[in-house]
Amino acid sequence: MNKVKLAETISERTGLSKKQAEDFLEAFVEVVKDTLVNREEVTLAGFGTFMPKFRSARMGVNPQKPDERIQVHAVIIPKFKAGKNLKDALKNVQAE
Repeated sequence: MNKVKLAETISERTGLSKKQAEDFLEAFVEVVKDTLVNREEVTLAGFGTFMPKFRSARMGVNPQKPDERIQVHAVIIPKFKAGKNLKDALKNVQAE
């Protein structure tokens, strides 16, 4: 499901217009992004937690020249930890 389809589904389930659902979704994404940039977590009870994770600097391999080592800078990456309700919902789905 992409962003447009998600906004349409939210619109159908809530009675909001498609434009209002798109605006809501855009605001949600911005709030989560801004919160992670400030190194804080966003917890949605039963769904999961978005959190910033620090990844230390390290030596890596240049994919264009595998015998060449390169310095990979330290970064903060987003991480998502699924909540119990989400995990339980997926446990009941048959694997294909």
